[in-house]
Amino acid sequence: MALREDIRRHYRLVAGRRLAWRERHAYYYRQLEGALRFVVRPGARVLELGCGVGDTLAALRPSLGVGVDLSPEMVAVARRRHPGLHFVVGDAQAPPLRGRFDYIVLSNLVGELEDVQECLEAVRPLCGPRTRLLIQGYSRLYQPVLHLAEGLGWKTPSPPGVNWLPPEEVENFLELAGFEPVYTWRHTLLPVGVPLLAELCNRWLAWLPLVRHLCWSYLVVARPLGMPRGEEPSLSVVMPCRNERGNLAAAVERLPVVGRFTELIFVEGGSSDGTAEEARRLVAEYRGPLRLRFLQQEGVGKADAVRKGFAHAGGEVLTILDADLTVPPEELPRFWRALVEDKGEFINGVRLVYPMEEEAMRFLNLLGNKFFGWVLSFLLRQRVRDTLCGTKMFWAEDWEGILAQREELAVDDPFGDFDLLFGAAKLGLRIRDLPVHYGQRTYGRTNISRFSHGWQLLRMCWVAFLRFAAPR
Repeated sequence: MALREDIRRHYRLVAGRRLAWRERHAYYYRQLEGALRFVVRPGARVLELGCGVGDTLAALRPSLGVGVDLSPEMVAVARRRHPGLHFVVGDAQAPPLRGRFDYIVLSNLVGELEDVQECLEAVRPLCGPRTRLLIQGYSRLYQPVLHLAEGLGWKTPSPPGVNWLPPEEVENFLELAGFEPVYTWRHTLLPVGVPLLAELCNRWLAWLPLVRHLCWSYLVVARPLGMPRGEEPSLSVVMPCRNERGNLAAAVERLPVVGRFTELIFVEGGSSDGTAEEARRLVAEYRGPLRLRFLQQEGVGKADAVRKGFAHAGGEVLTILDADLTVPPEELPRFWRALVEDKGEFINGVRLVYPMEEEAMRFLNLLGNKFFGWVLSFLLRQRVRDTLCGTKMFWAEDWEGILAQREELAVDDPFGDFDLLFGAAKLGLRIRDLPVHYGQRTYGRTNISRFSHGWQLLRMCWVAFLRFAAPR
């Protein structure tokens, strides 16, 4: 507690200088705020601990914004600058608040905490299952530079007892406190707004594998583990089925029932082999434990069929099962357990771990899958080993958020897999790879064109680079 009193006295002395420092180095603070805005959706409920003068909280455009700071002088300034937000004098290690927030922000605060784990444990009661914890800090690499700037009077002095924590230590504290790091983003290679050079460094060079370790700041995005969700959820399985007549009866027979109920939704469009008629027959005649539905697709393509199925789904959990049954329906309970047991929030099937059946995947397709998996893992900052496996499972409450991200991409995804992965990553969902056994199809032909569809996916990777690796 003696350290907290020292820090309180320190900020009482430098409150006025802190505001001048922010104004003098506005470009750097815009970089910090831009990284947070990339994650925080406008109109959310946001709590910032160590809010200072409140500018960062205001930049996030919350519907409810609450700031907590140890310094009464800082809180007084924040209240004057941002009267539409709520500011409270209090200790970040024991925030005097109740309720739940969508985002909890600690920007350049963890190094000033006397007990980091205590602070993280104290905010868990303010979290719900979808809460994201955002921790921003300085790179330890530049500690001597900032000390020199303080000595020359170019920077406000740091409070006593500052601890320069690298992101690896922050991630460890998070895990000890019951959180799971989702990803870490290193950003801001050049903290000064030099025309053209700052754009080159911060947008185009900072993402490079070795160069990014030279960045001044990092952002760790984490989620709480073990948040209760209430009663057992239900599952909606969407099955796009163009020219898949011979596989539908087997899908119905083999699909397991999980949760309160399991519904299977056939979405058919443009078939020439009687798929629509077979799907209608199965729905009319079926008397088993599943709930069967049939939808006629007005649009074109698998991605459109998936969106139509999700729009009519009644389950709390959504998944896709390709009608070719190359991913066995019997493996869906593995996806279910991984999701409902909170191993991840977006469970992504991976066909590249177990040996495949002969002729299950052509060689060029295999190379393409490995390439796109590497590219998206790099861009999305999460491991995604197989981007085009048709089986993915996530919570229905996240679907609207994923769908909203699609409109910003402005590139057509022929299959919908990239749309889902991009949206999940942008929402900060924890993507979990789950290996599946991949077999060859026994009826019909693939609808994939290796070259034309591959070109579309390359274009989507470029868009993902602009949005995730080099956002403005």
